[in-house]
Amino acid sequence: MSQAVTPGADTPAASRAGDRGAAEPQLVYARRDRFAPAAALRDLAADGPVTLVEVGPGTDGKSVWLVTGYAEVRQVLGDHVRFSTRRRFGSRNATGRDPGVRPDPMVGQLMDYDPPEHTRLRQILTPEFTLRRIRRLRPRIDTVVGERLDALAAAGPPADLVPAFALPVPGAVLCELIGVPRDDRDEFLRRCHGFLAAGQGRGRRATVGELLSRYVAAMVARQRRDPDDGFLGMLVREHGDDVTDKELRGVCVLLVLASLDNLSGMLGLGTLLLLEHPDQLAAVRDDPGAVDRAVDELLRHLAVPHAPTPRIARTDVTVGGQLIKEGEYVLCSLPMANRDPALLSEPDRFDITREPTAHVTFGHGIHHCLGAPLARMLLGVAYPALFGRFPGLRLAEPAVSVPFRVHALAHGVDRLPVTW
Repeated sequence: MSQAVTPGADTPAASRAGDRGAAEPQLVYARRDRFAPAAALRDLAADGPVTLVEVGPGTDGKSVWLVTGYAEVRQVLGDHVRFSTRRRFGSRNATGRDPGVRPDPMVGQLMDYDPPEHTRLRQILTPEFTLRRIRRLRPRIDTVVGERLDALAAAGPPADLVPAFALPVPGAVLCELIGVPRDDRDEFLRRCHGFLAAGQGRGRRATVGELLSRYVAAMVARQRRDPDDGFLGMLVREHGDDVTDKELRGVCVLLVLASLDNLSGMLGLGTLLLLEHPDQLAAVRDDPGAVDRAVDELLRHLAVPHAPTPRIARTDVTVGGQLIKEGEYVLCSLPMANRDPALLSEPDRFDITREPTAHVTFGHGIHHCLGAPLARMLLGVAYPALFGRFPGLRLAEPAVSVPFRVHALAHGVDRLPVTW
């Protein structure tokens, strides 16, 4: 999916909200009303497709241009010449570093690279994410989903589908992809979820992030010595000295950032949405030919990443009639772009019979999400398997009591009580 704004880095999503806890007001671009963008965000969009907003100290205290129109979002995301994703790390808190030098933990983070760095690293990574290679994971995805459903059935109803299904399925698939040994997976995922957890201070996040980084560095070192047939091993064998150990480590951390919260959010939210639309749920469960369109519509309608990596204007540029000056920050609202009438008619209506659209949930341009084929495959397996295994699945509590995520990198539910 489109890479979420990285926690702990100097970006709008890494404002001091985590240091002050859950009482901190949610940043406007991340506000939702259940499945939809919140009224406050819609009000901003009503004033025009480009609006100046305050998002906190993650942008050196500067305001940010929030882009909400579909055409304008595609313009920004598609123009890497005039809009850079490379953060100016040295400008505020990278003591001892020259401005523009990327901190060591961010090496390999593709979303922070501009060409030609980006071009070189993406060309190395792209073959590992082709549909042909991703299909090698399909048997393992089937097994992972089946094992979680078996465990759910054995435990019996009621159940919370978030810890029982929405979290462990993406976690297990991520471990399969990057080659985490089975004995290490529980600890590895504990570190991943600890790093991504909302409501913690920067100090705590940095500590957990360092533990995660150390583990990945050790895994990369093992693959250098004895590469296997997995993602890291194939990169080592096929590209050798063309990719550094730090870049391999950064790529693995990026996969954590771009997959766990997004996919768990999609599984939880998508299940809740389908439970509220039983006719469409039945099609997903019973008609294999409906699954691909359903997944695409779920991705568009829910758009769980609030925004991709912020851009910095490299020159004065006009977007949606608004002049954005060189050095100013730009943030693109993916859920608002996906619900723009310029993209499709009745954009607020959920309808899995729609023709697939060119939505921006996976981003656009050179930073379009590499893992999109894997995400689509996982969701296309998980939804019909869940509803097929439990055809009587229903909420165990009123829908209004289901708590939605706050201060998370991706939209989702904190809890999803179900029975069958």
